[in-house]
Amino acid sequence: MTEKEKCRQGLMYNANYDQELINERIAVKDLCLEYNQLKNSDAENRNRLIKKILGKTKEHICIEPNFWCDYGYNIEVGENFYANHNLIILDCAMVTFGDNVFIGPNCSFYTAGHPLDAKQRNEGLEYAHPIKIGDNVWLGGNVVVLPGVSIGNNAVIGAGSVVTKDIPDHAVAVGNPCRIIKNVEENLKSS
Repeated sequence: MTEKEKCRQGLMYNANYDQELINERIAVKDLCLEYNQLKNSDAENRNRLIKKILGKTKEHICIEPNFWCDYGYNIEVGENFYANHNLIILDCAMVTFGDNVFIGPNCSFYTAGHPLDAKQRNEGLEYAHPIKIGDNVWLGGNVVVLPGVSIGNNAVIGAGSVVTKDIPDHAVAVGNPCRIIKNVEENLKSS
Protein backbone atom coordinates (compact mmCIF):
# COMPACT_ATOMS: atom_id res chain seq x y z
CA MET A 1 0.00 0.00 0.00
CA THR A 2 1.39 3.42 -0.92
CA GLU A 3 1.69 6.26 1.58
CA LYS A 4 -1.04 8.12 -0.31
CA GLU A 5 -3.37 5.10 -0.02
CA LYS A 6 -2.66 4.86 3.72
CA CYS A 7 -3.47 8.55 4.07
CA ARG A 8 -6.79 8.16 2.24
CA GLN A 9 -7.75 5.36 4.62
CA GLY A 10 -7.00 7.45 7.71
CA LEU A 11 -3.98 5.32 8.63
CA MET A 12 -0.58 6.56 9.77
CA TYR A 13 1.47 7.43 6.73
CA ASN A 14 4.79 9.05 5.92
CA ALA A 15 4.31 12.51 4.42
CA ASN A 16 7.86 13.76 4.93
CA TYR A 17 9.81 11.18 2.94
CA ASP A 18 7.35 9.96 0.29
CA GLN A 19 8.40 11.45 -3.05
CA GLU A 20 4.95 11.23 -4.65
CA LEU A 21 3.40 13.30 -1.85
CA ILE A 22 6.34 15.71 -1.78
CA ASN A 23 6.02 16.32 -5.53
CA GLU A 24 2.26 16.93 -5.25
CA ARG A 25 2.77 19.46 -2.44
CA ILE A 26 5.48 21.28 -4.39
CA ALA A 27 3.28 21.50 -7.49
CA VAL A 28 0.26 22.95 -5.68
CA LYS A 29 2.35 25.36 -3.61
CA ASP A 30 3.80 26.73 -6.85
CA LEU A 31 0.21 27.27 -8.06
CA CYS A 32 -0.73 28.93 -4.75
CA LEU A 33 2.24 31.27 -5.05
CA GLU A 34 1.19 32.18 -8.58
CA TYR A 35 -2.39 32.78 -7.37
CA ASN A 36 -1.25 34.94 -4.47
CA GLN A 37 0.81 37.13 -6.81
CA LEU A 38 -2.03 37.88 -9.24
CA LYS A 39 -3.51 41.37 -9.15
CA ASN A 40 -6.95 41.55 -7.55
CA SER A 41 -8.13 43.26 -10.73
CA ASP A 42 -7.23 40.13 -12.73
CA ALA A 43 -10.45 38.33 -11.80
CA GLU A 44 -10.45 36.08 -14.86
CA ASN A 45 -7.03 34.54 -14.14
CA ARG A 46 -7.70 34.39 -10.38
CA ASN A 47 -10.88 32.42 -11.03
CA ARG A 48 -9.19 30.13 -13.57
CA LEU A 49 -6.25 29.39 -11.30
CA ILE A 50 -8.21 28.77 -8.09
CA LYS A 51 -10.40 26.30 -9.96
CA LYS A 52 -7.22 24.56 -11.15
CA ILE A 53 -5.91 24.37 -7.57
CA LEU A 54 -9.09 23.08 -5.90
CA GLY A 55 -10.53 19.62 -6.44
CA LYS A 56 -14.14 20.68 -6.97
CA THR A 57 -15.86 24.05 -7.04
CA LYS A 58 -19.16 25.59 -7.93
CA GLU A 59 -19.37 28.72 -10.06
CA HIS A 60 -19.20 31.67 -7.63
CA ILE A 61 -16.25 31.47 -5.26
CA CYS A 62 -13.78 34.01 -3.92
CA ILE A 63 -10.62 33.32 -1.96
CA GLU A 64 -8.65 36.43 -1.12
CA PRO A 65 -4.86 36.12 -1.21
CA ASN A 66 -2.87 34.81 0.51
CA PHE A 67 -4.10 31.24 0.23
CA TRP A 68 -2.10 28.06 0.90
CA CYS A 69 -2.96 24.37 0.82
CA ASP A 70 -1.10 21.06 0.80
CA TYR A 71 -2.63 19.25 -2.18
CA GLY A 72 -5.68 21.16 -3.44
CA TYR A 73 -7.40 18.13 -4.94
CA ASN A 74 -8.82 17.26 -1.51
CA ILE A 75 -10.72 20.55 -1.25
CA GLU A 76 -14.34 20.95 -2.38
CA VAL A 77 -16.19 24.26 -2.09
CA GLY A 78 -19.85 24.99 -2.69
CA GLU A 79 -21.64 27.87 -4.35
CA ASN A 80 -21.19 31.41 -3.00
CA PHE A 81 -18.02 30.54 -1.07
CA TYR A 82 -15.99 33.42 0.35
CA ALA A 83 -12.71 33.26 2.29
CA ASN A 84 -10.96 36.38 3.48
CA HIS A 85 -7.16 36.84 3.51
CA ASN A 86 -4.67 34.24 4.77
CA LEU A 87 -6.67 31.04 4.44
CA ILE A 88 -4.67 27.86 5.14
CA ILE A 89 -6.08 24.42 4.37
CA LEU A 90 -3.90 21.41 5.17
CA ASP A 91 -5.90 19.05 3.00
CA CYS A 92 -4.18 15.72 3.52
CA ALA A 93 -7.74 14.37 3.86
CA MET A 94 -10.90 15.80 2.28
CA VAL A 95 -12.04 19.27 3.31
CA THR A 96 -15.59 19.92 2.13
CA PHE A 97 -17.39 23.26 2.34
CA GLY A 98 -21.11 23.60 1.60
CA ASP A 99 -22.91 26.47 -0.10
CA ASN A 100 -22.88 30.02 1.32
CA VAL A 101 -19.84 29.57 3.55
CA PHE A 102 -18.13 32.74 4.77
CA ILE A 103 -14.69 32.54 6.33
CA GLY A 104 -12.98 35.43 8.13
CA PRO A 105 -9.30 36.33 7.78
CA ASN A 106 -6.48 34.16 9.12
CA CYS A 107 -8.49 30.93 9.35
CA SER A 108 -6.95 27.47 9.20
CA PHE A 109 -8.31 23.99 8.54
CA TYR A 110 -5.96 21.17 9.57
CA THR A 111 -6.76 17.58 8.55
CA ALA A 112 -3.26 16.43 9.52
CA GLY A 113 -2.26 15.36 13.00
CA HIS A 114 0.84 13.81 14.46
CA PRO A 115 1.42 10.96 16.91
CA LEU A 116 2.15 11.73 20.55
CA ASP A 117 5.12 9.38 20.40
CA ALA A 118 8.23 11.44 19.50
CA LYS A 119 9.91 8.49 17.74
CA GLN A 120 6.97 8.12 15.34
CA ARG A 121 6.82 11.90 14.75
CA ASN A 122 10.54 11.98 14.01
CA GLU A 123 10.07 9.22 11.42
CA GLY A 124 7.72 11.57 9.54
CA LEU A 125 4.52 9.73 10.41
CA GLU A 126 1.19 11.53 10.57
CA TYR A 127 -2.50 10.84 10.07
CA ALA A 128 -5.28 12.76 8.36
CA HIS A 129 -9.00 12.94 9.09
CA PRO A 130 -11.55 14.80 6.93
CA ILE A 131 -13.20 18.11 7.80
CA LYS A 132 -16.75 18.92 6.71
CA ILE A 133 -18.36 22.36 6.85
CA GLY A 134 -22.11 22.53 6.12
CA ASP A 135 -24.21 25.10 4.26
CA ASN A 136 -24.70 28.70 5.45
CA VAL A 137 -21.80 28.60 7.90
CA TRP A 138 -19.94 31.69 9.09
CA LEU A 139 -16.51 31.35 10.68
CA GLY A 140 -15.05 34.50 12.26
CA GLY A 141 -11.44 35.57 11.94
CA ASN A 142 -8.60 33.46 13.35
CA VAL A 143 -10.65 30.26 13.63
CA VAL A 144 -8.77 26.95 13.62
CA VAL A 145 -10.60 23.71 12.74
CA LEU A 146 -8.81 20.49 13.74
CA PRO A 147 -8.76 17.02 12.11
CA GLY A 148 -12.00 15.07 11.87
CA VAL A 149 -14.32 17.95 12.79
CA SER A 150 -17.74 18.53 11.19
CA ILE A 151 -19.59 21.83 11.50
CA GLY A 152 -23.31 21.66 10.79
CA ASN A 153 -25.56 23.78 8.61
CA ASN A 154 -26.33 27.36 9.68
CA ALA A 155 -23.66 27.32 12.39
CA VAL A 156 -21.66 30.37 13.47
CA ILE A 157 -18.16 29.99 14.89
CA GLY A 158 -16.87 33.01 16.84
CA ALA A 159 -13.56 34.69 16.09
CA GLY A 160 -10.49 33.12 17.64
CA SER A 161 -12.14 29.75 18.25
CA VAL A 162 -10.29 26.44 18.11
CA VAL A 163 -12.81 23.82 16.97
CA THR A 164 -11.79 20.45 18.40
CA LYS A 165 -15.18 18.65 18.28
CA ASP A 166 -18.20 18.50 15.99
CA ILE A 167 -20.60 21.45 16.07
CA PRO A 168 -24.27 20.68 15.25
CA ASP A 169 -26.65 22.55 12.94
CA HIS A 170 -27.80 26.02 14.05
CA ALA A 171 -25.23 26.35 16.84
CA VAL A 172 -23.34 29.47 17.82
CA ALA A 173 -20.02 28.30 19.24
CA VAL A 174 -16.96 30.15 20.54
CA GLY A 175 -13.76 29.73 22.49
CA ASN A 176 -10.71 27.56 22.93
CA PRO A 177 -11.75 24.84 22.96
CA CYS A 178 -14.84 25.89 20.99
CA ARG A 179 -18.13 25.27 22.80
CA ILE A 180 -21.78 25.94 22.00
CA ILE A 181 -23.20 29.05 23.67
CA LYS A 182 -26.60 29.30 21.96
CA ASN A 183 -28.80 28.19 19.10
CA VAL A 184 -29.16 30.46 16.05
CA GLU A 185 -32.90 29.71 15.68
CA GLU A 186 -33.65 30.50 19.34
CA ASN A 187 -31.71 33.74 19.02
CA LEU A 188 -33.74 34.74 15.92
CA LYS A 189 -37.05 34.07 17.73
CA SER A 190 -36.09 36.33 20.65
CA SER A 191 -35.03 39.24 18.37
